[in-house]
Amino acid sequence: MGTPIDEFHSRASAGSVGARGPARAFTLVEVMMAVAVLALAITTSITTLQRAFLMLDSARNLETASRIMQCELEKERLLPWSQVNDADYRATIDSAFTGNPAIAGRFALTRTTATVANRANKLLQITLTVTWRNYDGRTQQRSQTTYYGNGGLYTYFTSQS
Repeated sequence: MGTPIDEFHSRASAGSVGARGPARAFTLVEVMMAVAVLALAITTSITTLQRAFLMLDSARNLETASRIMQCELEKERLLPWSQVNDADYRATIDSAFTGNPAIAGRFALTRTTATVANRANKLLQITLTVTWRNYDGRTQQRSQTTYYGNGGLYTYFTSQS
C-alpha cells in the first residue's frame, strides 16, 4: 500500500483521473469544421477591409477634388472679366496641392466656359472638372459649375431689373 501521492501518479499514468474517465480529444471532423468557420471569418474580414479602404480612398479623393475646384474658383473670382472670358486661360491646380506627392500627378483640372444665351455677353458659365484614378484603378471625376458676371453677379442682376 503506497502513499496517496503514489496512488495519484499511478492513476494519472493510466489515462484516467478519478471519476472523470479517459481524456477526450476533438475528432478530425470537428477540427475541419472549426478550420472552415475560421477561414470563412478571415476571408470575409479581408474583403470587408478592402472595401473599407476603397471607400476611405474615395472619400479622401472627393474631398481633395472639391478643395481643388473651390481653390480655382476663388482664384478666378479675383480675375478681371477680360481674363476670365479669355479662351486661352487655363485652370491649374494650386501649388498647395501639387506640393503633396500623394496628389501631384494623380489629379487633373480642366475648365470649360460658355456664354449664357440672351445675356448680352455679360454672363459666363464656368465648369471646372477634376479627374483622378481611384484606389482600384478606375477613373473618377467631379465637376462644379458657377456663373461669372461682368462687373460681378450683383451688378449684372441689378442692371437687368
